[in-house]
Amino acid sequence: MNTYKLSKIVVFIISIIAAIFFISTMAVEITKEKNGDIVTYYILLSYLAFFIAIFSVLYFVIKNLISQKEQLRSTLISVGILTGIVLIAFILADSKEVVLKDGNVISSMYSKMISTGLNTFYIMAVISIAVLGWTSFTKLKR
Repeated sequence: MNTYKLSKIVVFIISIIAAIFFISTMAVEITKEKNGDIVTYYILLSYLAFFIAIFSVLYFVIKNLISQKEQLRSTLISVGILTGIVLIAFILADSKEVVLKDGNVISSMYSKMISTGLNTFYIMAVISIAVLGWTSFTKLKR
């Protein structure tokens, strides 16, 4: 069976289950006890849909990357560049303990990870602005 057809069938089944849950919430008198049960079912259904979506995306991405070698090479180069940027951001990150207003303390490693994320964002923003500026400059030059 084609994986596209299989994924359509799975999505249809999940949508039917979600519709049943939705109709059951409208038919049942909501109390705190029943509301917790209904929310639990919705959360479990959303987890199921989320994991199916992740699995299908990873399956198709890996399948396409294996079948097309040039795309695999390009993807590995992009992942390597991103890893390099994150490594540079980690090296430049600050790792001081931070005391919050309520007295809690953020550890130095957690502070370093937050700083790494911010530095990565700043580096990527500068790179994207530079690329946009460069392409605009070359278009104006023509």
